[in-house]
Parts: sequence; structure tokens; C-alpha cells
Amino acid sequence: MAELVFFTGTMDCGKSTLALQMDHNARQRGLAGRILTCHDRAGTATLSSRLGLTVPALEVRPDLDLQQFVVSEMTSGARIDYLICDEAQFYSAEQIEQLGRIVDELSVEVYAFGILTDLRTRLFEGSRRLVELADRVETLQVQALCWCGQRATHNARTVGGVMVTEGEQVVVGDTEDHALEVGYEVLCRRHHRRRVTARVANAGSLSPDVLPFGAVS
Repeated sequence: MAELVFFTGTMDCGKSTLALQMDHNARQRGLAGRILTCHDRAGTATLSSRLGLTVPALEVRPDLDLQQFVVSEMTSGARIDYLICDEAQFYSAEQIEQLGRIVDELSVEVYAFGILTDLRTRLFEGSRRLVELADRVETLQVQALCWCGQRATHNARTVGGVMVTEGEQVVVGDTEDHALEVGYEVLCRRHHRRRVTARVANAGSLSPDVLPFGAVS
């Protein structure tokens, strides 16, 4: 039976790389699928990994009905055995429910990939619904590390290397457009809570245990 599987972890744990590998393996077995993404840092309608691999993908916009899309493709004669859904945290709750119906009613495997929480450590809408609906939730075992060497558990947004906790939930960073110097960094819970990024630590020659002035304890 087809399944809805959610692969999750922090940034830098290899989600997009795994998505590309699973698509490659499926195609090698003679299966046919579609790759979907949303707000990829490489641009619209692209799935990219931090290893430098990129492939074309369908951009999941807010008004896209995923079930209708798959039904339309199959009605037109296309074969779809599976969907690779990257950056699934940015999908709406309704779109996640559509993925569930694609699995249950069309017997199409759905593999979703995404992070759980935003810059405020709150669950993304799409991730929350995936945790609620998925047949399986798989936490990726490749451990991303905080600058201090501990396991990274939180995603931080930075502006000029300084962590921020206010602003829009979705802002694409780590791109070639550095006008605002918006980036993302993975931190352990302690340094996320204290807002100590790698740049802040280096600037003050901090040890992992030092709490900088003005930080929130």
C-alpha cells in the first residue's frame, strides 16, 4: 500500500540530497514520479541541495490543488508512481491533506521533506499537518552541528550574522543576493535560546558556556 512519509530534520542534515537520491533510485527501478518544491533557495521551480545538485521541479504555489494536479496528469495519460515533495513545511495544511488523499485514493507514494520549526521555534503549518497525518515520520540521522560542536536542534535566521526572532515566517536566505545579508544557521537549543551565532561567538572569542551581555537567558 502507498504511504505518506515525512522526512524531517534541521537544516544541513541532507533532506534535499535524500530527496534527489530517492528520485534517482525510483527512476532506476523504472518508476515515474514528479518533484515538487516551494521557496527553494536556488529559485522558483527548482529543487537544490547544499552539495550543489539541482533539478527542475514543480513550484507549489498557495493556489495549487495537488490532488487535482495529479488527477489531471493521470487522466491525460501520464504515469505517476510517487511524488517527491521538498520544502514541505511551506505547503498549506490543505495541501498536506491533499497529499494524504493522493496516497489513499490514487495509491501514489508521497515522500515529503521539510524542517519542523521556524525562527521562533514554532511548528510550520505544513509540518504540523504532516506530523498529524503521515503514515511515518522519519527523523534524518545525519546530525547537523552547532558552532560549539553539539548537535544542532534549532534553525536560526540571521541578518549580518546576528540572530533575529522577528519578521515574516518565510524569507529565503543563503542566496547570491546578499543585500540584506539574510542567512540561516543551525544551533543547539542553548545557543539558540541565548542567540549566540557563530559570528557572535567569534567576535567575542566566546567559549560554548559564555552568555553574552544582553542575551536572553
